[in-house]
Amino acid sequence: MITNVTLTTKEKFLLEDMKSHEEQCILKYDNYQNLACDPQLKAVFRSNGQIEQEHLQTINQLLSGKVPSMSGGQSGSQSASSGSSGGQQSMSKADQLLGSSTPSVDSPKIPGFNISDKDMCMDMLTTEKHVSSAYDTAIFECKDAAVRDALNHIQKEEQKHGQAISSYMISKGMYTLK
Repeated sequence: MITNVTLTTKEKFLLEDMKSHEEQCILKYDNYQNLACDPQLKAVFRSNGQIEQEHLQTINQLLSGKVPSMSGGQSGSQSASSGSSGGQQSMSKADQLLGSSTPSVDSPKIPGFNISDKDMCMDMLTTEKHVSSAYDTAIFECKDAAVRDALNHIQKEEQKHGQAISSYMISKGMYTLK
């Protein structure tokens, strides 16, 4: 069920910020899933990116004054390793820009640009931490409980993205807990 809400100017500005964060996450996950060497990491990035698309859709709905129900819409329990195993489902934005639909797994797709799987994981882990923290402010600044619930739902999924990345890193010896 979708309910209507009137947002304050401050709430609109905060949601615009969150929209920008979600767009950046989508762009990074889309690019990184194509640059990653490990098929397991590609799947983590692909899954997280798909959920980020849902977040962007929710933010856009909120900006239009509609509050979607969080009971059946987004799938916070979606596994980070779900999706096709290794194959490309469709050409990504990065592939379209680079003119490639079957990138090499062993070499970077951008001449002169070299980034490791660990570097991409660290970047996305840092990004997810920042985005989750930004949701703290947005949640507390929104007066409508349904809007706060929607943002809280997204924030929990952002934390799950970070958990999926750190679990991957730990399993590959890229990240140690001391």
